[in-house]
Amino acid sequence: MSGLLMVGAGGLTREATAVAVMLQHDGPITIVDDNPALWGTLHGLTPVLGSVDLVAEVVEPQVVLALGHGRHRRRVAVRLDMLGVDPARYTSLIHPRVVLPGSCHIGTGSIVLDGVVLTADVEVGDHVVLMPHVTLTHGCTVSDFATICAGVSLGGDVQVGEAAYIGMNASVRQGVHIGPGATVGMGAAVLDDVPAGETWVGVPARPIRTGVPA
Repeated sequence: MSGLLMVGAGGLTREATAVAVMLQHDGPITIVDDNPALWGTLHGLTPVLGSVDLVAEVVEPQVVLALGHGRHRRRVAVRLDMLGVDPARYTSLIHPRVVLPGSCHIGTGSIVLDGVVLTADVEVGDHVVLMPHVTLTHGCTVSDFATICAGVSLGGDVQVGEAAYIGMNASVRQGVHIGPGATVGMGAAVLDDVPAGETWVGVPARPIRTGVPA
């Protein structure tokens, strides 16, 4: 395949594009976005072709879902699946300075930015976003569509559920489970399991609301 098609014209797209350029990705880089005001414009130096549905029509380029929140990535993945887009078209973008030992695995369609460290036996799912300087220590599992923001540190054997979101500079104690669709606020220190769909903030982290769909 030739070329790379980014879904979403936001800040994450700029960061993912920079990684693709650094990796000397083959072929042109283009963007699709559902905002018609962006069609035919440039996002940075990258052209915005049209709506997300174009992914199904322009069949050659590889695809990255460069959307900041996992729920949005998951929704678009379901939409593209219904349009018949082959999952084999998704590709991952992993910054060359990421520490990725052989015992660790990063799934398809994930975006992993500069300074991320995986230590040992770490499993990262599909369409996950790991922002700069994230540390995932031994035995951690990060499920599909999760988003882990800059500076987050996870202790050993932490489990992060599908489409969960962990804010900048948060820390999670070893063995803790972050439920599907849960949100951890910036700078939080998580010492206990966070149930699905809840938002926890503070030091130590405590819930502030519930009932957010996973």
